Amino acid sequence: MAIAVGMIETLGFPAVVEAADAMVKAARVTLVGYEKIGTGRVTVIVRGDVSEVQASVAAGVESVKRVNGGQVLSTHIIARPHENLEYVLPIRYTEAVEPFRENVSGIRPLPVSRP
Repeated sequence: MAIAVGMIETLGFPAVVEAADAMVKAARVTLVGYEKIGTGRVTVIVRGDVSEVQASVAAGVESVKRVNGGQVLSTHIIARPHENLEYVLPIRYTEAVEPFRENVSGIRPLPVSRP
């Protein structure tokens, strides 16, 4: 299974909350986080199988139209991101999202080893 990263950048926090909700309801993806960019720009990030991420991003974009004043500024999907990106950018699964990842995949992930 190829893992992908999907992102939607919106204008306004209510729009990104609406997008994130629609994304996780529409497909088997894990919401890994969001980033406040400034000047009202917020990006939501999901991970999952490539086809699931594609469906998730499409649903998120469509849902922003229901938010008064909500606007999608950009979207992007990266299939099989390089492992170095996970350590530099906020796209990695964290301990906080592991329970949700388990529910999405149906497969229990290996325990996170601690030094």
